[in-house]
Amino acid sequence: MKLDSIKTFVVGNPPPRFGGRYFIFVKIRTACGIEGIGEIYNATFAPDLCTLMAKDVFERHFAGSDPHNIETLWRRTYCAGFTQRPDVTVMGVLSGLEMACWDIIGKAADRPVYDLLGGKVNERLRSYTYIYPSDGDVYPDPDTENVYNNADMAAEEALRLVNQGFTALKFDPAGPFTVFDGHQPGLNDLDLSELFCKRIREAVGDRADLLFGTHGQFTVSGAKRLARRIEAYDPLWLEEPTPPEMPEQMAEVARSTTVPIAAGERLCTKYEFSRVLQTGAASILQMNLGRVGGILEAKKIASMAETYYAQIAPHLYCGPIVAAANIQIGTCSPNFLILESIKTFGGIYSDLLNKPITWEDGYVTPPTAPGLGFEFNEEVAEAHPYTGDALHLEMSQVPYT
Repeated sequence: MKLDSIKTFVVGNPPPRFGGRYFIFVKIRTACGIEGIGEIYNATFAPDLCTLMAKDVFERHFAGSDPHNIETLWRRTYCAGFTQRPDVTVMGVLSGLEMACWDIIGKAADRPVYDLLGGKVNERLRSYTYIYPSDGDVYPDPDTENVYNNADMAAEEALRLVNQGFTALKFDPAGPFTVFDGHQPGLNDLDLSELFCKRIREAVGDRADLLFGTHGQFTVSGAKRLARRIEAYDPLWLEEPTPPEMPEQMAEVARSTTVPIAAGERLCTKYEFSRVLQTGAASILQMNLGRVGGILEAKKIASMAETYYAQIAPHLYCGPIVAAANIQIGTCSPNFLILESIKTFGGIYSDLLNKPITWEDGYVTPPTAPGLGFEFNEEVAEAHPYTGDALHLEMSQVPYT
C-alpha cells in the first residue's frame, strides 16, 4: 500500500461559528484507492498557506510511502530542515497527515483506530461544552451583555445545557487575553470570575462540574489570586492559568491551590508534555490532536500521563475530524477524563460527516465503523469555502489595562 495523492479543503464555519472561523482538512489517497481524512489545527498563518505547507510535506515525506509506517513518517517530518524540535506549525500539518494515515490504516484493517491502539476501554465518553450564546454569533459585540460577561445570563444558559444532558460546563469570564499576557487580573475581573462561579453553581447545583478557563492570561501571582477566589465553588479545573512556555511557573500555581490544573491545547509533542508532567504543572492534559503531532503522539502522551496518575481531556476548538480523532483516543485510553464537544456537534459538524457524532445525555458513543469512524462530505466542504482574512483565533494586540 502506497500513498499517492493529497487534496486540501479550507471550510468556512458559518454563523454562529462555534469552533472557530474555519477548518483545514486534508484527504490523502493510496494508489489502491483507499482514502483517509485528517484535520490541521493551525491558527498561526492564513489557512491557504497551511494547505500549501501540507502539500509540500506530503510530497517530500509521505508520497510513495506505506501509511503504516507512522513512526518513520513522523520522524522525517519532525526532523526536516535540521529542526528536530517542537514547531507548532509543522506539527499541525503533520497531525493532519498522520490522522489521515490512521484513517486509511483502520479502513484497510476494517477496524476502528481505537482497536489498533489497545482496544476499547470506554464504552462511552463524557463530554462538556463551553457556555456559548444560545442565539447569535460566537463573537458577540463586546459592549453588549452576553453569556461571556453577564453571570446571570451565563447561569441561565448553564441550566439549559444541564437540562439538555451536559454534566460539565466551561466558561472564561476573567477578561480579554492579549499578546502581552501574562498580566495581573483587575479586581473587577476577580469579582466577575467569582460571581460567575457563584451564579452557575447556584443554578446547576451538583448536577454539573464547573470548568474555569483563562487562556494563559495571568502571571503566577495573578493566577494564585484568581484560584483563591474560585476555590470555594470546587471547579473540576482551572485551565491554563499562565502562558504555556514555562510549565515550571505554572507548577507554582498548581502547588498553591486545591483546584486541579488543566493545560495543553497550545503544546505539541511528547517533549513539551513531558515537562508539564515532570514539573507538576498540570494533572489534566488537554492535547489537541490536530496540533499535538497526531493520534499516535497523543497515545504516547496519554501513556506518559498514566505514570503520573494524570488524566487526559482532549481539546477541541476546530472541526469534526479532530473531534473524531479525539473520540478514538478517548475510547482507548484508561486515563481518559472528559471530551470537549462543540455543544452537541450539530450544524456543520454533522453536515461535514456522513453521519452525526452520537451524543446523548452528556456522553458520546464511539463509532464502530473502520478508521476514524466517519466519512467526509466533500460536497458540503466545497460549498462552504472560507472567504475571510482573519485567523482562526486572534488575541488582543494591546496590553490589558
